Amino acid sequence: MPSLPHTRAQPWLESPLRTPAGDLELAGLLQNVTGIDPARMRILRRFTIVLMVEGKGYYQDARGTRLEVGPGDVILVFPEIAHAYGPLHGQPWTQVYFVFSGPQFELWRNQGLLSPDRPVWRLGAADYWRQRLSEVTKTESSHTVGGPLRAFGRFLHVLTEMLAADAEATGPARREAWLEKSFRLLGDRSAAGWPAPQTVAREVGLNYENFRKRFAQITGESPGRYQKRRRLEWACASIYHGEQSLKQIADELGFCDVFHFSKAFKQEIGLTPSDYRRRVHGA
Repeated sequence: MPSLPHTRAQPWLESPLRTPAGDLELAGLLQNVTGIDPARMRILRRFTIVLMVEGKGYYQDARGTRLEVGPGDVILVFPEIAHAYGPLHGQPWTQVYFVFSGPQFELWRNQGLLSPDRPVWRLGAADYWRQRLSEVTKTESSHTVGGPLRAFGRFLHVLTEMLAADAEATGPARREAWLEKSFRLLGDRSAAGWPAPQTVAREVGLNYENFRKRFAQITGESPGRYQKRRRLEWACASIYHGEQSLKQIADELGFCDVFHFSKAFKQEIGLTPSDYRRRVHGA
């Protein structure tokens, strides 16, 4: 019988980052976690977000919620609510996590932005959100005066964008299962690349013409246009991250060369990739 892979942890914080508005307690990436037994739910004393990067799993809490989760989903854990989450049988599991607390998040909860009624956000684009979260703490030290504030501000920015993406993807007119699955498939880059809209149509059980019309009626844009926007958002994150050349990014996005990538990028973002890189890196 093959042995189970060992859990691998990559902490992103050496110590908590504390500010008057709130604290970032822990952050990092975990692979091959075993999960929490639903029969032995745990209670945390802090807010936590868990971004699913790889694998399929479940979320369950003491309020009676039970949901399946997959790449691009974010689990939101509340301080006093008993909960459990983990991989489905035989599934890998890679997650990014942030543990946080403070008056800013209590305010958001009081205003309904963070709600126990919606403990899972369906965002898609797991790689994009992983990169965005990795930038929150990457360059900051808890021992500088401004470092914790800058990191906290970046975290609030990413959290706000996550809330907006979830709201756009799951509004009252968008709760049909085929559409939520379409957002996830169109917005995620798999190991095989970005799936064609025609492939996504087959995956959700619709012929392409019907799929295209229904998608456009609800979202205001075609499946191809939605996917292009998601691909270029992923490109922005990759450029900001700074570890890939423009050619590598163009190849991963499926463009035939850097010229066509640059043209599409400028049409969507308003800057060439080179100009965007200079701007985000302060050059």
